[in-house]
Amino acid sequence: MNSNKINILSTFFQNHPKTILCIVLCILTISAYWPVKNYPFIDFDDGPYVYENTKVASGITIENILWAFSLSGAAADKDQNYWHPLALISHMMDVQLFGMNPHIHHASNLFFHTLNAILLFLVFSLMTGDIWKCFVMAVLFALHPINIESTAWIAERKNLLSTTFWMVTMLAYIFYAKMPSVSRYLLVFLALCFGLLAKPMLAVLPCVLLLMDYWPLKRTKWAHWLNNNNNFDIRMPPKTTFSDASSIQLILEKIPLLLLSFVFIRVSMITLQGKSQVINSEMLPLLLRIENALVSYILYLYRTIWPVKLAIFYPFPNAIPAWQTIGTIIFLIIVTTFALIRSKTKPYLIIGWLWFLGVLFPVIGLVQGGLWPAQADRWAYIPLIGIFIVLTWGIPELLSKWHYRKTVLSLSTTCVVILLLLLTRIQLTYWTDTHTLFNRALAVTENNFFAYNVIGKELALKGDYKTAEKYFLTVLRIKIDDADALIGLGQLNYQNKEYDNALDYYQKALSSRPNNPEIMCMIGETLYKSGKPDQAINYYSEALAADPSDPEIYNKIGTVFFSQQAFEQARKKFESAVRLNPEFGEAYYNLGLVASKQGKIDEALIHYKKAISLNPDYAGAHKSLADVLFSKGDTGQAFKHYSEALRIHPDDATTHYNVGVILFQQQQIKAADDHFYQAIQIDNAYEKAQIALTMTRNILESGKR
Repeated sequence: MNSNKINILSTFFQNHPKTILCIVLCILTISAYWPVKNYPFIDFDDGPYVYENTKVASGITIENILWAFSLSGAAADKDQNYWHPLALISHMMDVQLFGMNPHIHHASNLFFHTLNAILLFLVFSLMTGDIWKCFVMAVLFALHPINIESTAWIAERKNLLSTTFWMVTMLAYIFYAKMPSVSRYLLVFLALCFGLLAKPMLAVLPCVLLLMDYWPLKRTKWAHWLNNNNNFDIRMPPKTTFSDASSIQLILEKIPLLLLSFVFIRVSMITLQGKSQVINSEMLPLLLRIENALVSYILYLYRTIWPVKLAIFYPFPNAIPAWQTIGTIIFLIIVTTFALIRSKTKPYLIIGWLWFLGVLFPVIGLVQGGLWPAQADRWAYIPLIGIFIVLTWGIPELLSKWHYRKTVLSLSTTCVVILLLLLTRIQLTYWTDTHTLFNRALAVTENNFFAYNVIGKELALKGDYKTAEKYFLTVLRIKIDDADALIGLGQLNYQNKEYDNALDYYQKALSSRPNNPEIMCMIGETLYKSGKPDQAINYYSEALAADPSDPEIYNKIGTVFFSQQAFEQARKKFESAVRLNPEFGEAYYNLGLVASKQGKIDEALIHYKKAISLNPDYAGAHKSLADVLFSKGDTGQAFKHYSEALRIHPDDATTHYNVGVILFQQQQIKAADDHFYQAIQIDNAYEKAQIALTMTRNILESGKR
């Protein structure tokens, strides 16, 4: 019986080898990454991309899809980073189907990583015909720890999704290369377009397709000539599988794809410039960026071979020794020259090497946007496929004359797979939460100011202000003008109501980041709290000049005008806020407060109800609406909204008192007594509640007698 089962499996494998290998690849990938399904969001980009992003958090709607595609939204909206609408829609879809559940978001990332490994295997097996080499390459891609960052980090959905379309574009190109036609070319164009909508890094893909024309597709007439005049076996389908073309024709084929890529690059640059995220040469000297770019190639190779000290953030160095730069240049020249010399007999060497060099080039750091590290493991996700090509084709050929070649390759491959699986499992343990992740970064890097900042913020949120202050001060010892650390220290002092110290830190942060509207708002809020509303308005006005499209700033400046009883000016600001963001519940609530003060009761009711419809758990809006209803004599509806306010915020003494008054009017003395008592428990100086409690107690006592 067992023998029959083995024979059946053997026959099935012979008939469907790719299906079996895809299943094995799927099992290996999921088993390696299985723990990630229980991980939470991390406090680095997951917030603005997913759980703090108001558009993503509200799921799939026509308005949200239009926002994702909007260039002005990408440039101006603080929830966006750069234009990558398809990735944002992917996050929206997760929220729409499963809610804001990090476990599901992680599962989606794992799905895309697994799919990418399978697609990589299928793409190269179709091009080369050697399913075993392609399988090993796909396993390296699936299990290598350097790819954990792209998979275990929810915000890196854009990397995973764009890679999926990268592989789909290559599949479409294989389809086209077998029998070129306009319809098949349009499939390639469309797939590339979708990939660029997920992440603009696919702009280099047309150049990679040109490399594939040389090997393994061998579409060039020169490559065809080499195949006929050199004795080498690269285990690929017969040459007739793919169409021949001249080098000029192959280049012309790529021009529309390159133009499409250029358009997307331009759009991405526009959105980054709109958010002032493109770093100029004054911030990071061009020479330092060039030196770091060169050395980074070596460091990526090193982490590929020895992936044990990986970090989510590698700080940019202040200087790089000349010997490292010179040594890197010599190494790159030697390897490139060697690959070129051997390109006739071993074309995979030059193709894999150029894949690595070229695909990594856009993120190597010559042009930078936002917070740019020295290197990032996520950026190696696609580029390292080039190195895997070199390894999986090069090592077997290197051992081709060994007598026990197959045995050695089988055993060594098995050992490597087991080792990578174990390393991936170990590395995943550092992704269990934000604190663990960035503590690991501190352990394996030096002077990691960003990691200190993130941990400092985490500690501050947990209320451990003293330890948080130590982390922020450590940052300033590394980087004296670091705006994030200065802001962190300012916020700590603000929490402690030490407003003068907070202002000092905020002013220093503003010097580090001139014309930053968020810092200006922090200064404005601190001035307002310290009793200087006029100065606060000045800073809020400067923030508006820097970012006139932010509804939060209009709301903040309106609040200051309201406190000065400048109700008409406050109303105009709140109206501007809701005009910019029609779903801004707090601004509608503030409009209700203004209307109440101006005696426009019906208008106030409309605004309060709008605020509640946008946020049913808005305790302040429920309470204010109840106040208006109570004043109009509608005690039934007032009681309903007071009760809702207490459900959301049970520690509000005034609301307990008002509920008690309504219950007292309804002759529910015992229930009223309970609420008056709760009001005094919350605020023992609440005179009205004390008088009312005395009254109810007297009535209850007299009833007993």
